[in-house]
Amino acid sequence: MNDSSIPPEPAADDLEAYVGLDGVAAEERARQHGWSTIRVLPPDAIITMEYMSGRINLAVKDGEVVRCWKG
Repeated sequence: MNDSSIPPEPAADDLEAYVGLDGVAAEERARQHGWSTIRVLPPDAIITMEYMSGRINLAVKDGEVVRCWKG
């Protein structure tokens, strides 16, 4: 079964490159690299564990990205 409603992940993006960026700059970069959903969270936030293709997660503390992961 092919579900064309699920966007492909931006495979060429380097997630480690987001760490240390300003939160706003990181969101901008994510959009430019094709991420369809950008979730900004505080570090250690309680979140659901569902995997969502095309989503990038940014843990931001004091305006700076401290962790980044996909899904």
